[in-house]
Amino acid sequence: MTNPANSLSPLLSLKEIAPNIFEAPSVNPGWNRVYGGQVIAQAILAANQTAQEGKTCHSCHCYFLRPGNPDAPINYKVNNVREGRSFQTQSVEASQAGTLIFTMSASFHKTEPGPEHQTEMGDIPDPDDLPTITELLEKHETNLPKAAKNYFTRERPFELRPLNINRYLDPKPSKPAQAFWLKATPAFENNPVIHQAALGYASDFTLLDTALIAHGKLIFDPSLMLASLDHSLWFHRPLNVNEWILYKQTSSNAFGARALCHGQFFTRHGTLIASAAQEGLTRPVRRPA
Repeated sequence: MTNPANSLSPLLSLKEIAPNIFEAPSVNPGWNRVYGGQVIAQAILAANQTAQEGKTCHSCHCYFLRPGNPDAPINYKVNNVREGRSFQTQSVEASQAGTLIFTMSASFHKTEPGPEHQTEMGDIPDPDDLPTITELLEKHETNLPKAAKNYFTRERPFELRPLNINRYLDPKPSKPAQAFWLKATPAFENNPVIHQAALGYASDFTLLDTALIAHGKLIFDPSLMLASLDHSLWFHRPLNVNEWILYKQTSSNAFGARALCHGQFFTRHGTLIASAAQEGLTRPVRRPA
């Protein structure tokens, strides 16, 4: 596996082309549409451009309206919905060639004290005790499906260490849950907004795929049409993507060609730093009669 290029830094460089309108580059990941995490990350950055000083994004709620063109830049228009003493709400519209492809509502909050608790991470292997992707590929080279090999060897701005890849070796229905460690490679600058955006980018990794575990299927299955419909993120505590972060994923429901998935991000020491939820299309491909 080649060392992943830092392809995320250029994507996180927004240019203001008009008041509260920003242009961001896109990248073709080898699909016929923009990767959802890219748009989430860029929208978070755009919303931060006009946020009040001292307020931090604590939640964002996104809707994917149309597939984006991965070969064209994206414009982000930010609207200030409400400014209060403690909270501020921004809306972001992403468009290409005048066509709306994505919307996001983001809420910002001034840090203040309050009661604290969190769910437990559980007993999880440390990332240093897990094999690297390269080691996994070498061990399972003859058994891993080609599509899975292509996915794991794709250059990305994060190093991933899955806790278990057995579902790729022997797909069968099981509990819809999976987890992996992730860390930015190379490291990002010490900017909290960039780290939130980078986590937004990573939050789309395999999340919808979790629902397929219950049915013994993989995200590469040609019998299914898959697409993100909406995506929400809650930032609970300060975070650093330059350090190992555990991403635990589960799916609570699938019905009517839609599936609901949930994610939790923990530090290496078990601190819950963010949560995610996504509903996605899981439609069987209609074959010609």
